[in-house]
Amino acid sequence: MGNQIRVLIADDHTLVRESLVGLLQHDGDVQVVAQAADGLETLEKAAASRPDVVVTDISMPGLNGIEVVRRLCESLPGTRVLVLTMHQEDEYVLQAVRAGASGYLVKDSAASELLAAVRSLQAGRGYFGPQASKALAEQMQHPERVVEDPYGRLTPREREVFHLIVEGLTTKEIARRLDISVKTAENHRTRVLAKLDVRNTAELVRYALRRGLLD
Repeated sequence: MGNQIRVLIADDHTLVRESLVGLLQHDGDVQVVAQAADGLETLEKAAASRPDVVVTDISMPGLNGIEVVRRLCESLPGTRVLVLTMHQEDEYVLQAVRAGASGYLVKDSAASELLAAVRSLQAGRGYFGPQASKALAEQMQHPERVVEDPYGRLTPREREVFHLIVEGLTTKEIARRLDISVKTAENHRTRVLAKLDVRNTAELVRYALRRGLLD
């Protein structure tokens, strides 16, 4: 079928991804063209498959889902992004929308709602579940409330390094993963700690937990 909606699913839990594939492909008008288990893989697979819609979690290794949304919207403006997450808090909704997400659902939503969301995004509309709609309405009523970027002033590369440090990789392993020199990786690491005002990896992990950048 030529009019199928091409979807990429990004979630670090294999069972979740497989159940989403089953749900979305059940009716025949959706084709899951790629799956990804972490943030960086999501960006690579999206660039290769150029899907109509990306369904992504927020808490993923490699790169946080909000940052994935931001980069997808910059690099693939024709691809719409639906955030599907456990997080119901207002700040996540607002960060996702600010990053460019066209839809936001929590994971306990009905299967029919997920399909409706994917179809709505493909048709050029947005789709927000009840919690997300409420958060957006409240933000419109109180525009003075500032939603801070959880990564602070980190550059895109520093955000990648941030996640790799939090995942426990050494400077050498980070250099290998990102295909940069050990010296460059060390410089990035130093800048990440300095910009976030933390002294070591343990404090960085606590920072990540506080800001919702870890599962």
